[in-house]
Amino acid sequence: MKKTNFSNWFNDLLVDAQIMDVRYPIKGLYVWFPFGFKLRKLTYDVLRSLLDRDHEEAYFPLLIPENELLKESEHIKGFEEEVFWVTRGGFGELDIPLALRPTSEAAIYPIFSIWIRSHADLPLKIYQLVNAFRYETKHTRPLIRLREITSFAEAHTAHTSWEDAELQTAAAVELYKEFYDRLGIPYIVSRRPTWDKFPGADYTLAFDTLMPDGKSLQIGTIHHLGTNFAKTFDVTYEDRDGNQQFVNQTCYGISERCIAAVISVHGDDKGLILPPEISPVQVAIVPIYSKQADSEAILKACSEIQQELSHYRVVIDTDDIRPGAKFYKWEKQGVPIRLEIGPRDLSSGSVTLVRRDTREKESVKRTEMQGRLAQAMSNMLENIAERARAFQVSHMVDIEMPEQAKGKKGIFRISWCGSESCGRKIQELSDADVLGETDPIEGRCPVCSAPTTIRALLARPY
Repeated sequence: MKKTNFSNWFNDLLVDAQIMDVRYPIKGLYVWFPFGFKLRKLTYDVLRSLLDRDHEEAYFPLLIPENELLKESEHIKGFEEEVFWVTRGGFGELDIPLALRPTSEAAIYPIFSIWIRSHADLPLKIYQLVNAFRYETKHTRPLIRLREITSFAEAHTAHTSWEDAELQTAAAVELYKEFYDRLGIPYIVSRRPTWDKFPGADYTLAFDTLMPDGKSLQIGTIHHLGTNFAKTFDVTYEDRDGNQQFVNQTCYGISERCIAAVISVHGDDKGLILPPEISPVQVAIVPIYSKQADSEAILKACSEIQQELSHYRVVIDTDDIRPGAKFYKWEKQGVPIRLEIGPRDLSSGSVTLVRRDTREKESVKRTEMQGRLAQAMSNMLENIAERARAFQVSHMVDIEMPEQAKGKKGIFRISWCGSESCGRKIQELSDADVLGETDPIEGRCPVCSAPTTIRALLARPY
């Protein structure tokens, strides 16, 4: 059951709904089933469509020379225990060890230093969809904590000034909001504390959502890098006065945790509930007949309807199993709409429409089917998004003392002076992490009693 044992529910559903096969013989590496890979493709198609508005897609190599990776000392300290190294080619030792990218700054910015020459080359905005490797030593979990991140959509931008880069971080926040709104996933945006920001960044913004077990899941990050990496990799431009200046940079990324969020936030004990835009199958047509004499006419009607709905992803289920087993299969895979067609539907010129989120049935005339189907899909997204938002809001609690969060599920808001020492004490007393700063409010720090307008978010993260 999702409510009583979320971990088992999640792991079982990945296999039962054909998302991921967890039986690959290396810890932290998993196989995408074809159905799951189609879900992945459709989800990232949404993200690509948003990035393509003013970014260009590129690709940078997986292997990073050790000397490039080690240039940014503060940055690599954040990843040094997680790097996979390639030290041999065939039987020979490599002259320079090569890292499998834990993150791509050291692969991309040396090339930026070649591409960028003048202020006319800026702003530069690129993105790539790649895999990344991190030697996770914690408990690995499919889609959430991996040794191979298979679907890292990362953007990297360069600008003439710190202020322009800050405007880009704000634009990235709006882009990610639109992405998650289209998935019906609620989110909280916060500024990460200094001890938890991206190594080498001026500051980090993060998106978090609340999982069914009361833990938070980070589902996107946005980093203002200032000139830190530009100075390391000598990324400069000639300004209008002919002077050489360092660029200011940003980077931001989303991994397959976005799919983990969709599965976890929307799913129920019957299986997946997928937003229509990203569902590999949007409409499943199930013919129902008890006599062979009915089958030809019913299958003909199913085929006609499939043609009428050709702008959707539609399948006709002709498997030789009972209708109940077919219903179970499509509910497990989260197909938004099921259309049932039996002898009565045929004689009345109707179909029976079933929404996955409510499981309610209604008879719809075929002449009205197109409009009703579109409305049902729109209503479904609104419903699952509101249901998810209501769950998250109901588990957000304002507290005055960090001990009030100890042993409890959810996201907690508490005043904080902003200092690292008090922040770490709040974490210790609450047994939760300071996710970051959220909307300001007047109060007093519970540790040092200093007056403050800073309000922190506390949660137990994945």
